[in-house]
Amino acid sequence: MSEKLNCIDLFCGCGGLSEGFRQAGFNIVGGIDFNERAIETYNHNFKGAKGICCDLLKMDRDKIIEEFGDLKKIDVIIGGPPCQGFSSANRWQKEAADPRNKLFFEFVKFVDLAQPKAVLIENVRGIVTRDNGYAKQRIEEIFHERGYFITNRILDASEYGVPQKRLRNFFVAVKDGEFNFDDIKKSDKRYTVKDAIGELYNLEKNTAERKVIPTPPQNDYTRYLRRADSLLVNDEIRYPAEKVQERISYVPQGGNWQNVPEHLWPSQRNNRHSSAYKRLDENEVSVTIDTGNNHSNYFHPLYNRLPTIREAARLQSFPDQFEFIGSRSDQYRQVGNAVPPLLAKAIALEILRKITK
Repeated sequence: MSEKLNCIDLFCGCGGLSEGFRQAGFNIVGGIDFNERAIETYNHNFKGAKGICCDLLKMDRDKIIEEFGDLKKIDVIIGGPPCQGFSSANRWQKEAADPRNKLFFEFVKFVDLAQPKAVLIENVRGIVTRDNGYAKQRIEEIFHERGYFITNRILDASEYGVPQKRLRNFFVAVKDGEFNFDDIKKSDKRYTVKDAIGELYNLEKNTAERKVIPTPPQNDYTRYLRRADSLLVNDEIRYPAEKVQERISYVPQGGNWQNVPEHLWPSQRNNRHSSAYKRLDENEVSVTIDTGNNHSNYFHPLYNRLPTIREAARLQSFPDQFEFIGSRSDQYRQVGNAVPPLLAKAIALEILRKITK
């Protein structure tokens, strides 16, 4: 194709889905999110797109057209609208009035205005089974009524080139034909934590704000990650309080809080979550990168600290040229909330193949 297909990202966050679709060859028209710092990051990285910080509930048809022009030129709509309000106890007449559903129907409003060739919706995997699958059923009905074939699948990011075990549910709706998740190309290789961040180990004592990686890329994954100038940003190293460092010093790779001697805890507890004080195993894929408490649920495989924002971003498959804006907490939250770009790219390539066949 000589002309790129247009894509818009709703509830876009910092742009993990958008980055994957951009890598797949789509033209990213813009994104909308309520988080101001996330939109600053979005606009910093998608120069030709228009990231808007706003409440979708306050964006009527005229405002949408004013910001994005003729939505009929949008080929694909992507995003992660909340779906918590769909339940069998909240049928029909109450459904649209439920505040938890209003944002989902705002997403549907964009679909009605644009009539795109395809729609991608990302959710937590529990959406499939919650309330005996009622939410899944309603989402399918809403898109069937609009002439779409819709199907879903829970995907593990580690099967698509991301060095992280991350399970998320995706709905794909297409206007013509059927979408088959089995046709999405999986990665030939399973990348590990060390594949992603091992080349940064020797930079531990480098305190520069912007660092240059002195060695050539070590593998195909780091070749994908590297900037042309091998510059590393968002990589400020901070060590936690000494008591935290002492506790984590006892934890081997792959271990967790249970490896910490009892006398180092202020109180005795046997019900901590298995992810507490988890040290990453460099020879395995990472645990799920989360947003909580500056990522204190997982620690560096070698050093007694949290991964830096750049290390976390690499485990999420963000290339090094993707820069994050905001406070340290803002940036960790953006990374943890994002869809891994390489997983998004794999889905985007199959959507592209499907709608341009």
